[in-house]
Amino acid sequence: MLLEQERIDVVEYGKEMFSKGLTNGTSGNISVYNREKKLMAISPSGVGYFETKPEDVVVMDLDGNIVDGKFKPSSEVHLHSEVYRNKEDVNAVVHTHSDNSTVMGCLRWELPSVHYMLGAIGGTTVHCAQYATFGSLELGINAVKAMGPQKACFLANHGLLVCDVNLKKALALAEKVEWIAGIYLRTRSVGDPVILDDEEMSRVRERAKSYGQPSKA
Repeated sequence: MLLEQERIDVVEYGKEMFSKGLTNGTSGNISVYNREKKLMAISPSGVGYFETKPEDVVVMDLDGNIVDGKFKPSSEVHLHSEVYRNKEDVNAVVHTHSDNSTVMGCLRWELPSVHYMLGAIGGTTVHCAQYATFGSLELGINAVKAMGPQKACFLANHGLLVCDVNLKKALALAEKVEWIAGIYLRTRSVGDPVILDDEEMSRVRERAKSYGQPSKA
């Protein structure tokens, strides 16, 4: 099966995304990009996450041509392909309709560094992309512009978009941004949150490089 491991990953991480409450119903979508083969494995449109099998995952190029798969791809093909076109260090995209992030998008707010863990996005602020109709190329273009060199952005009146080197990291980042967005909304409801400055966030990102266990040789 073409891109077998990538398709398996889309299925398994789709289930995890749903189980963690980062999306509901058949909303949201995820993909993996194989840069060597220049092909993307993306979740099918309107199929439940626990109903999707690896062979149901659609394989296509970034120009929208389906290479393998019997189903229609996610309606957000442009959202994913624009990220891969513009970010050469990215191989996975996760798009959620998680509650806190969607609230931020509906308010068209940015998420500042209210918590040091926001450094995981590769910057200091999650920006909100300008509104565009779902499934449109314009939405993909707006999202890439809002994301800039970072790994996450909100989509106005829509949800959250994150990317990373693989699906494990991308999903973890989506979960992290969602949690911090909730912290920000709660602190805003009772007072004025204190925001960490850029200098501190630079220290945080540097310190984070040594976090966790060393890689095995």
